[in-house]
Amino acid sequence: MIRVTYIFHSGFCVETDDCYYIFDYYKGELPALDREKRVCVLASHFHHDHYNPEVFWLLKGQGIPAENVEAVLSADIRKKRYPEGISVIRAAGNKSYTLSNGALAETLFSTDSGVAYLVTTEDGVIYHAGDLNDWYWEEETEEYNRGMEKRFRREIDRIAGRKADVAFVPLDVRQEKDYARGMLYFLENVPAERVYPMHYWGHPEVIERFCREYPQYREKIYNPEEFISRP
Repeated sequence: MIRVTYIFHSGFCVETDDCYYIFDYYKGELPALDREKRVCVLASHFHHDHYNPEVFWLLKGQGIPAENVEAVLSADIRKKRYPEGISVIRAAGNKSYTLSNGALAETLFSTDSGVAYLVTTEDGVIYHAGDLNDWYWEEETEEYNRGMEKRFRREIDRIAGRKADVAFVPLDVRQEKDYARGMLYFLENVPAERVYPMHYWGHPEVIERFCREYPQYREKIYNPEEFISRP
């Protein structure tokens, strides 16, 4: 079983049979959690819209014991922002880490800050891009944009052909006509079952735009705004 709950922005809670994986909590309410299950909090990088240590207080408020919680935090997050009394894995790019429940968390280098995560669990594989994206900007030089594309594709090519049961991928409206560059390359190279756009800055209409312009992917795309939780 893999059940996805959208929290906010790039924040999602993914429930498997033995664990909750909370990715890039920024703000918003957590779903009600089973206090007997393990919780793994993963943060892709230090930006305020991808990591907020308040998440650990929210878990405590639900009665989740500290011994049931672990964190995987990008190496660019300062240790003074680590939670007290909770085991922390400091995650660097292009590494693998075994979690306390036996799941494997692999990392990719981001094209912005920190890392992206590929987490292999007994119930399936979860991909969370963080800010790994083809950040093509009209105001940047051609050299910059070519370099960005090369770096992005190099990272995605490392997982090309590997199945992801659920994937969380940026679809950033601020990129205007180039909003879909990263999403398209990911979909063309990674056989993902369910893809949840994120990082769309309060403009979920960009998701419908994507499905309209690229109808061949409509069945794979799940709009986080249309549900609270979806199996």
